[in-house]
Amino acid sequence: MRSIHWVGGEKGGVGKSLMARLLAQYCIDHELPFVGFDTDKSHGALMRFYADYASPVVIDRYESLDRIVEAAGTEPEQRVIVDLAAQTQAALEQWMEESGLLDIAPELDLRIRYWHVMDSGRDSVDLLRALLDRFGGRLDIVLVLNQLRGDDFGILEQSGQKQRALELGARFMPLKRLHEAAMIKIDAASSSFWAATQGGGAHEMGILERQRVKTWLKNAYQDLSDLGV
Repeated sequence: MRSIHWVGGEKGGVGKSLMARLLAQYCIDHELPFVGFDTDKSHGALMRFYADYASPVVIDRYESLDRIVEAAGTEPEQRVIVDLAAQTQAALEQWMEESGLLDIAPELDLRIRYWHVMDSGRDSVDLLRALLDRFGGRLDIVLVLNQLRGDDFGILEQSGQKQRALELGARFMPLKRLHEAAMIKIDAASSSFWAATQGGGAHEMGILERQRVKTWLKNAYQDLSDLGV
């Protein structure tokens, strides 16, 4: 089935772009057809790290967003990954509602999934509440608990929104912590995750650093496989 993967969370700095990069690398390593779109006008991560697969999209122009759906139809199992910049949720929701995207998706044999990337703070919980209020069980939602931004999700547990999300059919993915020094070197080199595991370059990592990245990818890939990308 064709699929569109919106990677959002609305709040800046929660790890949306990291998740989009991870999805892109998963598709590359598993030889799955995909294209990427980047909504960040200033420093889009997909354009920076996976330029051969990505192109920019303007979030507040309907004809630009329409291209995303058209791109999903180019191959029978095409995947489209969209890295949503902060504060783009309102424009996306308006376009989805006015275009009837969720209504027409079954006719197009198109799966729509929203990866809601969260840190451990109150803001992410409030944004999740708003997302569930808007879409309820109409949207395939995966809650990505980004442990790189904190691993105590007590606020989410106590809020009742986790149980509510589960009852509406959402699923969860823990994005486990990667050692900060390794991530800094990957970003400094503008390197894909695959390239980071191979060695070489001005920001070459040590043997064990590369092994930690490989282990992190392996664990994340298992979670993605279980969710079905």
